[in-house]
Amino acid sequence: MASLVGKRILLGIGGGIAAYKSAHLARLLKQSGADVRVVMTAGGQAFITPMTLQALTGEAVRTSLLDPDAEAGMGHIELARWADLILIAPATADLMAKLANGIADDLLTTLCLATHADCLLAPAMNQAMWRHPATQRNARQLIEDGWRLLGPAAGDQACGDTGPGRMLEPEAILAEIGATATRLDNVQPLTGHIITITAGPTQEPLDPVRYLSNHSSGKMGFALAEAAARRGAEVRLISGPVALATPPGVTRHDVTTACDMATAAHRLAVDSDIFIGCAAVADYRAESVAAHKLKKQPDQDGMMLSLVRNPDIIAEIGALAAPPFLVGFAAETRDLESYARDKLERKGLDMIVANDVSQTGLGFGSDHNAALVLWRTDNEPAESTTGRRELPAQDKPALAEAILDTIVERLAHANRPQDNQ
Repeated sequence: MASLVGKRILLGIGGGIAAYKSAHLARLLKQSGADVRVVMTAGGQAFITPMTLQALTGEAVRTSLLDPDAEAGMGHIELARWADLILIAPATADLMAKLANGIADDLLTTLCLATHADCLLAPAMNQAMWRHPATQRNARQLIEDGWRLLGPAAGDQACGDTGPGRMLEPEAILAEIGATATRLDNVQPLTGHIITITAGPTQEPLDPVRYLSNHSSGKMGFALAEAAARRGAEVRLISGPVALATPPGVTRHDVTTACDMATAAHRLAVDSDIFIGCAAVADYRAESVAAHKLKKQPDQDGMMLSLVRNPDIIAEIGALAAPPFLVGFAAETRDLESYARDKLERKGLDMIVANDVSQTGLGFGSDHNAALVLWRTDNEPAESTTGRRELPAQDKPALAEAILDTIVERLAHANRPQDNQ
């Protein structure tokens, strides 16, 4: 994680029971070297006192927009300009709605409108509130406006419900802030690197109107491409059929079938430093594609399809004489870690990102995901030949940043063959 020493972090605390975690979060931020100031909403003060946060940060806690002493010097503007990063934890459904709609009726929402700082929030609410279309609409708007959403996590809730809506634990939030701190330092750790990324589904035709495919939206691969370009990399994005705009600074190569994607991947991987196989490639295709639309037969209750195996793109890239740093993805519905470890070894990957697509609100088609990252440690002194890191549920742009942080870290440790030439 990037150093937080000297970083100016404004911690906003909304009115939810998860506010009790904010005290621990404030302490962790201070222990990491950050300069922390706290702004609390009226609801936040109902759950935890300003005195507690003042004792932990050593700074006066601000609670009112109309504080005569502070506003004599335009205090809310001063705070907005002071912060390198604004973090709201917990962020309630009400607070998210205000921020998404530009409502500024207290100190916290007002300074958020006046800041140019990086803005993060950690949602915390009942699972039904989080799933409500209005909250999901507000979450999408906040992401579009530049906010990073950290979580929420899923699990038991104070109200007795179980599901998504829990605020991430303070330690997980601290780790995510580290990724943002890297960007605050204007670090471009991928400058000079060529990265090829596959994204989205493939479509395998059966006849002129039908095809085999899957639920992949391409959002994760596109988020990785956008984040890598921001970090200075030359990014080539091989995309299956998706309805997504090309990220700024990214060269896009559109394909349809797995064979199309394999051809593009082999062509672009040769001079790539990093290859990320994020696409959900169909394992099989029709042995032969009908020239005309297949018709139902009145005397038949079923239809037999003859399928043949598609190229295993990631394994073929790994078998190159001088393969790039190779990152695979594994979308599973059970035995996540077991299947991911097998794929890591069997396909000769340097790293694998595995996610459970059976979890409600995560994975295919969703704006959020969680991941288990495994990597090889063959050239490092360790008890195990595999390292691991769990990345909590968060929006896909934030998850992309965390994945790239891990890739950059592993590149620094990897002893690649080309480094010895």
